[in-house]
Amino acid sequence: MARYTGPQTKIARKFGEAIFGDDKSFEKRNYPPGQHGNAKRRGKKSEYAVQLQEKQKAKYSYGILEKQFRNLFEKASRSKGITGEILLQLCECRLDNVVFRMGIAPSRRAARQLVSHRHITVNGNIVNIPSYSLLPNDVVAVREKSKSLQAIDESLNGNKSVYEWMTFNNETKQGTFVTVPERIQIPETIKEQLIVELYSK
Repeated sequence: MARYTGPQTKIARKFGEAIFGDDKSFEKRNYPPGQHGNAKRRGKKSEYAVQLQEKQKAKYSYGILEKQFRNLFEKASRSKGITGEILLQLCECRLDNVVFRMGIAPSRRAARQLVSHRHITVNGNIVNIPSYSLLPNDVVAVREKSKSLQAIDESLNGNKSVYEWMTFNNETKQGTFVTVPERIQIPETIKEQLIVELYSK
């Protein structure tokens, strides 16, 4: 299975919330896609269906494929602490996610492209692996040659989000991943316990 590159609004409508950020199309049609989208659904969803939907929502939100996501879950389950929270923390530590959170890119999909195209450095070294896992106090910056990119400037100018676990300087286009965020600090509306229950079957 390749990475999903289709219409994002269709996926957002499937989950009933704008998981990819602000979406005017979703606001106009915030009901499930398909010819019966507006009609009342028959029957109640099974426990498995609810758990599966939550896992799919997390995967689409962070742009992670099944194999990568399962590997993250296994890593989280081996760690001390609450498995679901650690799973989300591992997703937040990904380089593509941090580039998005810092405002260098308007979406995780765009952030992944910037990283892959060698526009981002970590501690002064170019890193082109979107899934690269950052450690506290790692310095993420836009490569010197890429600082004049219009797409990056536009994204930074339109970014109003501030996160407690990272800092970013718009002038130098450099930021620090200060610490791994606590669950309460992560804004994603994902019920991680359902994902843990699904994988634990």
